[in-house]
Amino acid sequence: MATAPRPRTSTREPEELGRRLGAWLDGRLPGAEVTNVSVPGSNGMSSETLLFDIEHPDTPLRACALRLAADPAAYTVFPTYDMARQHRVMSLVAEHTDLPVPRVQWLEEDPGPLGAPFFVMARAEGRVPPDVMPYTYEGNWLHAATDAERGVLQEASISLLARLHDQFPAEEAEFLLPTGEGCPLHRHVEAQRAYYAWVVGGLSPSPLIERAFARLEELWPADPGPAVLNWGDARIGNVVYDGFTPVAVLDWEMAAYAPREVDLGWTVYLHRFFQDLTVSFGQSGLPDFLRREDLERRYAELTGHTPRDMEFHTLYAALRHAIVMLRIAYRQAHFGEVEVPADPDGLILHHASLAAMVQGTYW
Repeated sequence: MATAPRPRTSTREPEELGRRLGAWLDGRLPGAEVTNVSVPGSNGMSSETLLFDIEHPDTPLRACALRLAADPAAYTVFPTYDMARQHRVMSLVAEHTDLPVPRVQWLEEDPGPLGAPFFVMARAEGRVPPDVMPYTYEGNWLHAATDAERGVLQEASISLLARLHDQFPAEEAEFLLPTGEGCPLHRHVEAQRAYYAWVVGGLSPSPLIERAFARLEELWPADPGPAVLNWGDARIGNVVYDGFTPVAVLDWEMAAYAPREVDLGWTVYLHRFFQDLTVSFGQSGLPDFLRREDLERRYAELTGHTPRDMEFHTLYAALRHAIVMLRIAYRQAHFGEVEVPADPDGLILHHASLAAMVQGTYW
């Protein structure tokens, strides 16, 4: 965070994207004008977001956001980007739940117009807890809030997860199940093994990640429980808030059909990742915010389902995050931003906490 440059997030030019977007939109709304094109500062590396307005008397949307699959020539973070899948998930969540999911509009699967598939949705106005520098660091709106205000945000955010899992009909999410054999959790883990193999293909493997996979087998739940729709990237950094109230739930590219605890473990660990990082750089962070015991207790109260096997699921979340971080680090090396150390585990920013989880000493 403080010792390496921030990874580049795009190899594309926003002005060129805006011009090409205008040409594409004219085929759907003749005479429409694309204005105020911008790229948010929090743009990610897995897919890109373009913000713009549409000027046209018959437009179904005016303030828009466009999600564009990653540039296939830019050392992508994930091997595939199924924009139709994301569009379908968001449409179904809007249909079956009361979560504030942005209205999705056009889906374009032809890579010709912008260089990759994309979809357009309504843009939500509000604020998002930052990733860089993390919201656990001093100097941002969430850190500056009162304990009571953060409590409101925490309650509203865990309610999103509870409502998604309870309200969405599980059978409608079965199309997300990876191919293979075994229960949904087994298939989910095997898909992560395949992703890891892709990440290290032709490169140095991570001994720590491989030990973590072995530890998962030792902690495997006796009863993984029924599968539900998982948001996938379930964390407050993917929510737009009006004050401390969620107004848009974003980033469904990792949506899955898996046990509830897969989502909950990700929520718990991704906050701990930021909190641990903040403490390591000499700040206190937000030690009383999004604590594991509080999230588990409140989730059980809201759903009637007591989370189980959470050591497995928090380890699994940390393992999955490590694979992503290893890919991002190898991407940085590809662009000459970092050098690969002799020990590839050093590329994983949270390698110490992952090692502690493997050893059973983290919690």
